[in-house]
Amino acid sequence: MKRLTWAVMGLLVVGSTAVGCAHMPRWAGGGRVTLLDGADGMENWDRVGGANWRVVDGVIQADGGPAAGYLVSKNAYRDFEILVEFWASDDANSGIYMRCANPKAITDRTCYEANIFDQRPDPSYGTGAIVHIAKISPMPKAGGKWNTYAITAKGARLTLKLNGVRTVDVEDSKFAGRPIALQWARGVIKFRKVQIRPL
Repeated sequence: MKRLTWAVMGLLVVGSTAVGCAHMPRWAGGGRVTLLDGADGMENWDRVGGANWRVVDGVIQADGGPAAGYLVSKNAYRDFEILVEFWASDDANSGIYMRCANPKAITDRTCYEANIFDQRPDPSYGTGAIVHIAKISPMPKAGGKWNTYAITAKGARLTLKLNGVRTVDVEDSKFAGRPIALQWARGVIKFRKVQIRPL
C-alpha cells in the first residue's frame, strides 16, 4: 500500500510540473542570449536605485530598499523577443521595462512597462498591461506563483503573453532601441531567467 501511495504521489508531482511548464514558449532556432539566471548573477546588468538585489536560492531577488530599484541591461535592444520567468508576491509592484530612453532614470513615462502589479489601484494598467499604452481587462493575477512573460517588440508592434495568454497586441512608436530594465518597487520579486533573441 505504501509503494502504491508513493507511486501516486510521484505521478502527481510529475503531472503538476508538466502543467506548470505547459505555457513556456518554445523558440525555434538559435540566437537566444541568457541575460540573467541564478548561476550567472547580475553581470549583464547595472543597478539603478535602491533595491536590495541579490542571489537567493538560485534566483535573483529583491524585497526591500529605501526606494524603487532597477536592474538595467548593459546593452540596448530595438527589435527582440524576450522571455522572463518571475515569481511575485501578491503585493508586489514590479515590471519589465523596454526601450528605456534614459538608462539612469527609469520610469513608465520614458520606457514601455510590461506591468507586474496585481494590487494596482487602477487595474486597467495592472499585471498584463503596458502602462499608459495598452489596458487589460480583466486583469490576470501573477501573485504567489511562477509566471512567464513572453514579450515581442518589432518595429512599432508590441505584444505580451503572460503564461501563454496574449494580453497585449498594440502599435506604438514612442520609444526606439534602448536598454531593458527589471523593477522592484514593493513586495517580493524573483527573476529565475531572462533570455532575449534580437530580431
